[in-house]
Amino acid sequence: MLRQRALSAAVLVPPLLAALLIGGPIIVAIVAVATGLAALEVFRLLRLAGYLPLAGLGTVLAVALALEAATVESTADKGLLLGGIGLVLAAVGAFALREPRDGLASWMATAFGALYVALLSFVIRLGNAAPEVPGSAALAGVGAQRGWILLLVLTVWAYDTAAYFAGRQFGRRRFLIHISPSKTYAGLVGGLVGATVVSGAMLGGLGEPVLLALLLGPLIGLAAQAGDLAESMIKRAAGAKDSGTLIPGHGGMLDRLDSFLFAAPAVTLYVLAAVR
Repeated sequence: MLRQRALSAAVLVPPLLAALLIGGPIIVAIVAVATGLAALEVFRLLRLAGYLPLAGLGTVLAVALALEAATVESTADKGLLLGGIGLVLAAVGAFALREPRDGLASWMATAFGALYVALLSFVIRLGNAAPEVPGSAALAGVGAQRGWILLLVLTVWAYDTAAYFAGRQFGRRRFLIHISPSKTYAGLVGGLVGATVVSGAMLGGLGEPVLLALLLGPLIGLAAQAGDLAESMIKRAAGAKDSGTLIPGHGGMLDRLDSFLFAAPAVTLYVLAAVR
């Protein structure tokens, strides 16, 4: 298992670090591509679960929402309008199904799948909302956009890694075994500790009060765990072990992004509410 995780990291880390180094349009491009791939996977899972989503339409809508987040004049109203248009188009597309119950299920599955994976657009929105980094901060040269996205990425990875090792070493009591039988309370606690430590280091590097990690670390950790469990619930319903076979040893794109789908909006909310 550890070897498989290392292989997955070797596949994913280089392009991600390169994107963070370059910033700007490269981050947007990677988020858009990842959103599209994750959308294809989630619609496959929904079909396996017995739904009839309009996968093409849903994928286009998800990618469009990701790209909309990158526009300079991006606003909540524009995103809501785009989502509303997608909801209308999904309903119209579902009209073709002769059984109204099937049409309703198709409409709901299409809208859900698109909006679910489009949560990844909050990686871009986080970069846009990030406050300026003081010139005296250790990570001032990284900049606000890349610095806060890096905080998100490293903290989620810290949670995942610490939870894995703490769970293996001390895990006895499990929770939510009907969704994911491998989750333990020890892993949860270990992951939260790891997330808090890494988020504190990153906050300090970005010129923010380190003590705020006592809030931000658990927020990211719990959101990441919820994102993982949400995808596990979809896979359980579909009777699938992985979302796909894209990444060696770790299934599909969605299997690697599930934590970020919930963690990215959580960090964006933190920035808007507590920092700006």
